[in-house]
Order: sequence, then structure tokens, then C-alpha cells
Amino acid sequence: MTSSVEIKNLNLSFGAVEVLKNLNLSIAEGEFLVLLGSSGCGKSTLLNCIAGLLDITAGQIFIKGQNVTWAEPSERGIGMVFQSYALYPQMTVEGNMSFGLKNAKVPKAEIKERVAHAADVLQIEPLLDRKPSALSGGQRQRVAIGRALVRDVDVFLFDEPLSNLDAKLRADLRVELKQLHARLQNTMIYVTHDQVEAMTLADRIAIMKDGLIQQLASPAEIYSRPANLYVADFIGSPAMNLLDGQINNGNFEAGEISIPLGGYEFSREARGGALLGIRPEHVIVGGNADTADISLDVTAEVVEALGSDTLVLTSVNATRFWLRISGQSQVATGDALRIGFNASDASLFDKADEKRL
Repeated sequence: MTSSVEIKNLNLSFGAVEVLKNLNLSIAEGEFLVLLGSSGCGKSTLLNCIAGLLDITAGQIFIKGQNVTWAEPSERGIGMVFQSYALYPQMTVEGNMSFGLKNAKVPKAEIKERVAHAADVLQIEPLLDRKPSALSGGQRQRVAIGRALVRDVDVFLFDEPLSNLDAKLRADLRVELKQLHARLQNTMIYVTHDQVEAMTLADRIAIMKDGLIQQLASPAEIYSRPANLYVADFIGSPAMNLLDGQINNGNFEAGEISIPLGGYEFSREARGGALLGIRPEHVIVGGNADTADISLDVTAEVVEALGSDTLVLTSVNATRFWLRISGQSQVATGDALRIGFNASDASLFDKADEKRL
């Protein structure tokens, strides 16, 4: 598969502080890659390095096979959309979208054609004569995306473009971005701290922490086979339930609980202290619990009705343990519940290095 963006041994330091550490990343032609992580993990910094807005300390950056490590942002063939719309208030939508092209001395006829095409793709043709003050937040963000779109570039960079919008607008624009990528088939690199955005938009997700990529994989792989404890805890809401114990004779043992691990697919040798993780939605509640690898009795301590789902907080081995059940289930605080789960749905992590077993 052809690489659109290639990052080799990239380091970035501010004085003695290492922000990005020997980072390697290959992004395929036409791929939608999401950089995901909490604040301060280095995701926006990496995006700014790709854009040429920050000078790297060491390493190389290639875009479409060209070494752009020291190239100016305007020479990299990228379009960037920021968290803030950064629109010129005195200009119309059309003026905002065409401003960069006019500065680049693009012929007027071509500017008109590019703006019309971007407006059509983003469905903002009726807004071209309005000024930003007459637009909603979602419309302003579409204009900001359109301003990048008219540049007719190969790689689009998005730095948390939806974080200033309300929940419904975010959901609507997520769908539009997915449709936009399907139509354009351009390479898109998208920074967010929102796991829902990452899981719904990405072809692959790079989860970052402390300037390092913890796992680079498809959303399905990251959800079902997290590479380490950090990834397991970061993805999922509520987070994965974790039980502290150890592996003995093919069983995971935690207090009086013993779970046979015959159905678990190990990726490396396991012995000694371990943590077993099970997602709330993989816990069986009720009549079928006794058919699982392990079943036990718990008490509903907190019940959160969310409509389609209900979250129930219980305790297992004095540890908080969440269940996700159908919203139609009639469960109340204090109810006794029979629960169970299978080793094949679990994740095991070494207690010493926190990596997947």
C-alpha cells in the first residue's frame, strides 16, 4: 500500500523536555487516521510537526514520497482545519474560502470553480454571501473545512475541529466528515481527545501517551484487543472492569474467584501477577450467566438509565464493577443479580509491565 505520509524516527524537544520520542508512523494513501489521547499526550504537537508549524529536533517527514522535513507549510501540499474557526469577520463566506487562493495568485476562474465545488461538497452554497456573524457554529466549521478543501491538496489535517460545538452538532458533523472522506478519498489525519469521534471516524487509531504511540490499529482491534492497560482503560465508557489477581495452572485467580482460561487467546507467556479486564457490555446478566466460564452473585449499587442502555454499578472482590444491560431491564438499586462472563471476551495484562498477555 502506498504511503501518503511517512514519519521516521521523529523527536521533538523543548529544552530538556522530550515531547515526541523516536516516533515512527506510516499513513496509507486515502486513509483516515485519528491521533487520540488525553491533553498533553503530544497528538496536536505531532500534527503541527506534519504541518510544518513546528521545527522537529530529529527525524524526517515525507509527504507523497517527498522529504518535507524542512519545507514551509505552504510547500507541503496540506490543508489544515483548526479547533477555532479563525474566519475573517469582515469577509463573506466566499471571501474567506478564496482568500488563500487569491494570495497564491490562482486565476480568478479557477478560484470560482474551486469555491463552487467545495461549497457543493459541504452543502453551503446558500451561505456564500453571508458573513461569519450570520452563521451558526456548525456552519462556521463547514466554512473552515471548505477553506482547506479549496486548496486541492492530498492531505488534510484536522486539529479537534468539532470540540467547540454542542453534542448534537458534533454528531451531525461527524457523519458529514465521514461522508466527505468517502467522496474525496484524500488522506486525513485527525486529532481528538474524544474516543467516540475516534471510533466512528477512523480507519486506524493511534493512541498516544507521553509522546509515544501506545497502539496503532483499527477501532475494532483497539476495542477488543487493547495492547496495554492504558489503552484498555482509555477506550470504553464506562471503562473496562479490572480484577487484580494471578495466573495459576491455566486459571485466573482473584480471591475466591477462579476463571479457566482455556478460551483466552494468549499473545505471550503468562505467569504470576495479572489483571483481568472485561468490558461492561460483555458481562452476562440473568438466566444465561450460569453457562459462562465464571458466574457469581452481586448487588446493584447504582443504576443509571440511559434510555437504550442501563448502566449498573456493582462490586466484585471489593472492586467497582460496571454492567451494561438493556434499557428495558427492570433493575433497581439493591437488587441481587446473577452475572457471568467468558475468558474469550476478556483481556489479560501483566501486572509488572501492564502489557497485554
